[in-house]
Amino acid sequence: MDATNPNWFLKARLKTRQLLLLIALDDYRNIHRAADELHMTQPAASKQIKDLEEMLDVKLFERLPRGMEPTIYGETMIRHARMALTSLALAHDDIVTLKAGLTGQVEVGVIMTPAMALLPRAIARVKEEAPLLRIGVQLETSNVLLDKLQHGTLDFMIGRIFETSDTSGLIYEELTEEPACAVVRPGHPLLDRRQLALGDIAPLPWILPPHGSILRYRFDMMFRRAGLAPPANVVDTTAMLMITALLQQTDSLHVMPLEVAQYYASLNVMRVLPIELPCKMDAFGIIRQQDHLLSPGADMLLRAVRAAAHEIY
Repeated sequence: MDATNPNWFLKARLKTRQLLLLIALDDYRNIHRAADELHMTQPAASKQIKDLEEMLDVKLFERLPRGMEPTIYGETMIRHARMALTSLALAHDDIVTLKAGLTGQVEVGVIMTPAMALLPRAIARVKEEAPLLRIGVQLETSNVLLDKLQHGTLDFMIGRIFETSDTSGLIYEELTEEPACAVVRPGHPLLDRRQLALGDIAPLPWILPPHGSILRYRFDMMFRRAGLAPPANVVDTTAMLMITALLQQTDSLHVMPLEVAQYYASLNVMRVLPIELPCKMDAFGIIRQQDHLLSPGADMLLRAVRAAAHEIY
């Protein structure tokens, strides 16, 4: 039997009874007591261990006058036997939970763009199957969410990983890039223009994210690359209530992710200007901790997010 093959245990037909016996031998260090614990005869227990040793082609226990002592190979098998049985116990708990109707709490973090369409669609789908599952959603910037994820207060997040981020122990699944666009209030005079250029919108009043943000940096660089000065008539804010109010009451323009703009446009709050901006945010995706075992509820929401992303993007 080739124990280097990852499926060796399938070919070997490794029995749960053998795993339990390994653990009992580790606990009692005596074949008679271990056999009694599992309601086996001593010869049957000895044969189970001998069969396992032949499968692995190693000696798992030293037979001593006063009992049995695990070898280094035996200690390794015992450790993995405990892990396997713990995992099976967790699987049983998960099945019982699912049969009873999925409950519990899921905490997910999200940045603005996927909060508009992606996550609501996934949550709606999950709630159809598990109405009692409590889902907590935290809407923050990627850096804030990454900190919460790494401190264990989130099951997973949908956001960005930056070059300066500490990505150790994280799994990242990219979903899509995030193009930006310019928006105005419904009825804005610029909406009558069939074509617009950067030179047409640079001197106009703008509502922008503050200096230091990635979108503001890329927005300003967009004009500089075109040989233009960035807009000077600016209100700095990221508060959507203030932004929508200012758009309604002035002829200001605002830059925002296209998917977010399309959501607000569907509510008749704003309109997307007919100009393609050479400006975009980094791609975002699902981020989770490598060693964090998701609960059934969190796993269900994660799978729903992937399915919704496949449909939308």
